[in-house]
Amino acid sequence: MHYDPPLLLETIRIEGGSIHNLPYHQARMDRSREALYHTFSSIDLRSELHIPEEKGIYRCRIVYGQEIESIEYLPYTPKTVRRLKIVSSEISYRYKYADRSQLDALLKDNPDYDEVIVEKNGLLTDTTIANIAFFKEGKWYTPKRPLLEGTMRAKFIDKGLLHPKEIRSDEINEYSHFALINAMIGFKILNDYSIES
Repeated sequence: MHYDPPLLLETIRIEGGSIHNLPYHQARMDRSREALYHTFSSIDLRSELHIPEEKGIYRCRIVYGQEIESIEYLPYTPKTVRRLKIVSSEISYRYKYADRSQLDALLKDNPDYDEVIVEKNGLLTDTTIANIAFFKEGKWYTPKRPLLEGTMRAKFIDKGLLHPKEIRSDEINEYSHFALINAMIGFKILNDYSIES
């Protein structure tokens, strides 16, 4: 029986004439194509992308598999996140799949909330759009086993600014601050938010 791996997605921030965090996107794309498509030749992202002429912040959306299927440059509007809910799920999103239907379903099932935080085996992982971090005693901590190892998360860990740790839902009151992390928003500390379980 023939198996076609699912298509993958890379989302890159383009702002002020520069492509943000490109080495981390390149590395994840190479790893993902190697793991799912057994392709060992790299596609040079820098040569495939261009900077939109209009000023502003763009979400560069790359859909790819064995090869790049499509590249879009979309003006970026950040999502407002204030109300979050912790939801238990066995969802698997190890690679950044283009098909987000499972993640979207979690949001659809919780319409009163802006975002959900996925809990797996009693441990917090990610929201549907971002890695997460909690602050305690002078350090930022991020779940040790995220749904997806994000590019900005990897960068902040490499810089020693973020520390992987197992975090349970009943421990979040021990932390004083909460942040969302992804390629588009960078490291965004939320000031006005609530997390319900």
